[in-house]
Amino acid sequence: MKDTTRHQGKRRQLVQILKDKGITNSLVLKAIGKIPRHFFMDSSFEHHAYQDKAFPIAADQTISQPYTVAFQSELLEIEKGHNVLEIGTGSGYQTAVLCELGGKVYSIERQQELYKKTKLFLTKLGYRPRYLSFGDGYKGLPEYAPFDSIIVTAGAPYVPKPLLAQLKIGGKLVIPVGDDPQIMHRYIRTSATSFEKKEYGEFRFVPLLEDKN
Repeated sequence: MKDTTRHQGKRRQLVQILKDKGITNSLVLKAIGKIPRHFFMDSSFEHHAYQDKAFPIAADQTISQPYTVAFQSELLEIEKGHNVLEIGTGSGYQTAVLCELGGKVYSIERQQELYKKTKLFLTKLGYRPRYLSFGDGYKGLPEYAPFDSIIVTAGAPYVPKPLLAQLKIGGKLVIPVGDDPQIMHRYIRTSATSFEKKEYGEFRFVPLLEDKN
């Protein structure tokens, strides 16, 4: 697959749509404008890749709507060199955005099919997350904690305590919570034992899978 001038033009249009919807972070908009989203999707969806919509990928998962990717990324307020944990690698599109923002990205994927495919694919595109893991996102990655930012890219029925525990003081957890739809939450760790919580409206995600074994 190629990244043509037509694709690049469609990305510029997408960036304008996101601006019109209220995304203001210039680095987030630049990342969305740079990354060839059509590479992360089945070729049958290529002509729709720059619509502001979610689309199916392998293992009954989806690539998130660009607005959702931008909205969550903006809430994280990532700075270059920040340690960022992503729960739900999926297609790798959000992972690529986090890398473009300068984050040192650690990512967990629950679906083995996606984990294997995306790990190879991100490397092929030149993205080098610090660590990609096949495992249970509810547990996080305590061995690499604490994190400046944690982003959950699937709908969680509740906020996993291990994720809150793995935040630095001042760190941010952005997570959609609930059944369908979910409410976007941001938690900022203000001390060893306290968190500031804010809600940001309704979104729709596939469920966050838990290891039941």
